[in-house]
Amino acid sequence: MSNIKDIDVSDVQQELCASCGKEGNSDDMNTCNKCKTVKYCNAACKKKHRKKHKKACERRVAELHDEKLFKEHPPNEECPLCFLPMPFEYEAIVFSSCCGKTICLGCVIAMKMSEGGADLCAYCRKPLAISDHELCINETKELMEKEYALAFATLAGHYSAGELGLPQDYQKANELYLKAGELGCADGYYNLGNSYYNGYGVEVDKKKAKYYYELAAIGGDVKARHNLGIMEGNDGNYERASKHFIIGARAGYERSLENVKIGFMSGLGLVTKDEYADTLRAYHERQKEMRSDARDKAAQIRARIG
Repeated sequence: MSNIKDIDVSDVQQELCASCGKEGNSDDMNTCNKCKTVKYCNAACKKKHRKKHKKACERRVAELHDEKLFKEHPPNEECPLCFLPMPFEYEAIVFSSCCGKTICLGCVIAMKMSEGGADLCAYCRKPLAISDHELCINETKELMEKEYALAFATLAGHYSAGELGLPQDYQKANELYLKAGELGCADGYYNLGNSYYNGYGVEVDKKKAKYYYELAAIGGDVKARHNLGIMEGNDGNYERASKHFIIGARAGYERSLENVKIGFMSGLGLVTKDEYADTLRAYHERQKEMRSDARDKAAQIRARIG
């Protein structure tokens, strides 16, 4: 007796070619590369239908893009020592070139104030290279060889500022920011957006700035999202601007919350009373998640020394 079972044709999904209407096996058909919503029996039908499908395709692509763009942000990446979500301010976080870890300033200050810890990395306990510019750069480059995204963004920042003995080179910085973004560092795309917005090493190009800000926002960068809100508002797209500010504020970003409040107080219906109340509540919850006594103390020290 044969053990081979007959194929149940009811399990094979059938679809119609969007061009000629011919029925075919869904898995074997040619799908639109952009919108992924229509299928064709062959490449010839796909090419023939392209002009007719163009507008619907572009509309669907825009819808799919917005679905990704306007998703709520997850909590920030956690500090590897205190396990609290990282603050937004660059000044409140420290990148350690020795181990490649990003640590909140609260944990760094706590380490410096501990006995014998003043010159050690708060995470790996190795001597800090911050006073040895060449060693710091070499350690960062070693991390880059391992395709460590944040190392590319960090070195880019040094070139942009012309610090640690490096010449100020915006073009080099932009190349590194792009690589960082491609490796998954949203901050790289955010800074590249800043370069195109302000003309750092490139011609001012607001369209490209928006493109990179959107990539950064999709990757979870709240500062990029806030900038998108500003740009959309300047272009008269107030509904999209409000969406960006609400998502940013709900993630705990104070500047976005200020704009949500402005939208609510304007009386133009940009932000409803319930939306403002819900956003304010989410903002305080996120702020509470990021707060600690050590971070408060670090902020006081940072303010005192400027």
